[in-house]
Amino acid sequence: MNWEKEAREDFEGILSKIPVFLRGIAEKKVSQKAEMLARQANRPEVLQKDVVDAFFMETPFGFHGPMKTDMEALGIDYEKYGHSK
Repeated sequence: MNWEKEAREDFEGILSKIPVFLRGIAEKKVSQKAEMLARQANRPEVLQKDVVDAFFMETPFGFHGPMKTDMEALGIDYEKYGHSK
């Protein structure tokens, strides 16, 4: 499946903040979830919203705080996709 350029960049940026020993699992689970979300929305490509939603869905709740901080540092506005601060 194709990925919007911004979505791919955001995905890679967030992944780079994840500890190395968890990065492979996160990459697989989040990319699969993002592509599934795009397919469910009948879109031919993954958008930033899919990436953000996938990270929130696949990241255990206890790690949402640091993930949000990482997203903010990368300039990703997760609130516009319905996720609270």
